Amino acid sequence: MSDLRYTLVSDGSSDEALLPLLNWLLRQNRVSRAIQAEWADLRRLQRPPKSLPARIQWSIELYPCDLVFVHRDAEREPPAIRVAEIEDALTAAVKSTAVPPAVCVVPVRMQEAWLLFDEAALRRAAANPNGRMPMALPPLADVEQRPDPKGDLHELLREASGLTGRRRRRLRVRACAKLVTQFIADFSPLRTLPAFSALEADIRERVAEHNWAEA
Repeated sequence: MSDLRYTLVSDGSSDEALLPLLNWLLRQNRVSRAIQAEWADLRRLQRPPKSLPARIQWSIELYPCDLVFVHRDAEREPPAIRVAEIEDALTAAVKSTAVPPAVCVVPVRMQEAWLLFDEAALRRAAANPNGRMPMALPPLADVEQRPDPKGDLHELLREASGLTGRRRRRLRVRACAKLVTQFIADFSPLRTLPAFSALEADIRERVAEHNWAEA
C-alpha cells in the first residue's frame, strides 16, 4: 500500500502547526497507510509568489502530493467567502499545473482559535509541563468568536510558562505556539465547532472518494 502524501498551502510559517491536526483527522477517518505531510515553504524561492493561485501552483510543483490542503484564516470575513476564494484559486491553478484533490481549511478568525482548549499541551509547549499556575482558558464554545485568538494563545503560553518579569517578556511565544499541536493527542473536543466540523466532513468526503480508507 502506497503512502498518502499531502501538502499544506498557507499564508505563513505559523500555520505549520496545523499538520498534527490534519494527520489526526486523516487517521480518525480511517486512513491507515503511512502519511507524508509537508508544509509548503515557499520562502526559499528567489521571488516567493504572492497570489493564492501561484502559491498553490508552486506548492504542488515543489511538494508533489496526493492531496492538497489550502488554509486561509477567515479573519473578519464569513468563512464561505474564504472558501470561495480558495476554490477560485484552485480553478485558476489548474490552468498551470495538475491539481490533486483539495480540501479548504478555514478556521473562524484564525487557526490559533483551535489551540486554546488543551491546558496540558499549552504547558508542555511553554516548557513547563508540571506547572500549577491557574490558566484562564476561554470556554470552548466561544473560541471561534474571540477577536484575537493569536493574542489569547500567546498570553496563555506566557501564563503556562510560569515565568515572571524579564524572563516572561522574553519568552519566544511564537516558537512555543508552533509546538502546541505536537502535544495534543486528541482533537475531538473541537468537533463541537462548526468550522472544524466542516473541515472533517470535507476530509471524510475526499477519503471516501479516493478509497484512502482502510478496508
